Amino acid sequence: MSQTLVGVDLGGTKIAVAGLLDGRIVNKLVEPTPKAGWQSVLDQMAVQVQEVLRELPGVQRIGVGVPGPLDFKNGVVKFAPNIYGFDHVPLVSYLQDKLGLPVVMENDANAAALGEFVYGAAQDAESAIYVTISTGIGGGIVFDGRVWRGANGIAGEIGHMIALPGATVSGAGQAGGLEALASGTAIARDASYAIGRKVTTAEAFQLAQDGHKVARAIVENAMRYIGIALADLQKSFDPEVFVLGGGVAEVGEYFFRHVQAAADEYAAGFAPVVIRKAVLGVNAGVIGAALAAR
Repeated sequence: MSQTLVGVDLGGTKIAVAGLLDGRIVNKLVEPTPKAGWQSVLDQMAVQVQEVLRELPGVQRIGVGVPGPLDFKNGVVKFAPNIYGFDHVPLVSYLQDKLGLPVVMENDANAAALGEFVYGAAQDAESAIYVTISTGIGGGIVFDGRVWRGANGIAGEIGHMIALPGATVSGAGQAGGLEALASGTAIARDASYAIGRKVTTAEAFQLAQDGHKVARAIVENAMRYIGIALADLQKSFDPEVFVLGGGVAEVGEYFFRHVQAAADEYAAGFAPVVIRKAVLGVNAGVIGAALAAR
């Protein structure tokens, strides 16, 4: 029996809303994220959802993927660092009042993990850890088809694992977090400093692959940190597969080869680290949000 779901993917620059019919995206709408505070963001979100619902009768609940940390019990976004004015936002109650339908809130990386688990790169696995490496680093853990949030709702905050105590301070205020050492932002920062001019993440990787000694040292150091983190996660959770997505993973074979080599080195004697590239791309979040509603 077919089932139509609606998912919302809230990001710092855009809001994507789409229907999901048996795993197929239908009637997707994307609009810029307003910069005038949380109410304007949720009002815009509600307008997009209502427009999608007009084309999809019979939808019974809405799933929303949103950056965290989140208070799942009360349906509140504690803080979303990349969205202006998103501080202690009563997302669930506000949207339910606007839409007249139940709303299910999920962490955006958890939603993407669920999307890749059900319809993407990990759909043949029983357990998977999804890691997105882009502006920041995030993750989601799925076991037996269910997202594992942890006792306090923070499971999967992979970017805030301490990779090198005493190193660069991350946005979370801790020195040496993985995100501060190996995200796209960190790579661009370090390359710009070392090369002496502004260098983007994409340019740093291109220079590295072209043989630029400094750029190669920077990006390969970052990839090594990511591989070490995966090895540690393998020892801790023993997932069947890792799925890597985000803009940095789009570099392709060069990225995956170095991450795999570091993961293999640091997981030696334990279990193999199986790494796959995410396949749902920009749709992972909205698909996963819809599945969270299910």
